Amino acid sequence: MRKGAETRERILEIAEMSVLAKGFAATSIEEIIAEAGITKSGFFYHFKDKNELAHIMLKRYVCANDRVFDDVIERGHQLSDDPLQAFLISLKLLAEVMSDLPNGHPGCLIACICYQERQFDREVLNLTARSVEAWNARFRAILDNIALEHPPRDAIDFDDVADMLSCVVDGSIIMSKALNDPSRIERQVMAFRSFIKLLFLSTPQIRVPMPNSTGISETVN
Repeated sequence: MRKGAETRERILEIAEMSVLAKGFAATSIEEIIAEAGITKSGFFYHFKDKNELAHIMLKRYVCANDRVFDDVIERGHQLSDDPLQAFLISLKLLAEVMSDLPNGHPGCLIACICYQERQFDREVLNLTARSVEAWNARFRAILDNIALEHPPRDAIDFDDVADMLSCVVDGSIIMSKALNDPSRIERQVMAFRSFIKLLFLSTPQIRVPMPNSTGISETVN
């Protein structure tokens, strides 16, 4: 990576962490350039103003999230030809990705923008909406594919189920921060995974007490 590209990436990293920590309005160009070790003219070489910084920062964030989903979904399909099992594997991998983040998840930039929408122009808000709609459409397509082989056990709107995954991930990020418990994200993703199993498996896996040879009860699926 050339020096100019490295500087640009460094500015975006600093800006994102600052916005996640204290919001867009409280993040100043002055503090960004001080942290990056550049001049103000150096900042404006890469970004014409703070709004352009917000646009590019959001696109960068969305692309990073797309790569995570692309990776876990592709790996799930590589490990199973069954669409349900592939999705269950992908959700397990997603939970592991979330649990491996050092010091927990830094936060959701989409949520920050929604909470402070008056700080952003219409282009940023439209990009935010399109990115959420794209993620929900991706999850809906997966559910439709699963239903072709595994009819759901309950009548439910797949759009709502697709939305639920985004709600689970973003909501668990907020909860993990509020309770200072990074494990909440992994656990909530796994709870959603259990819901998907119950929704689509024709024979739900139920734990039943079974006595063993010693007379001590055990449980089996």
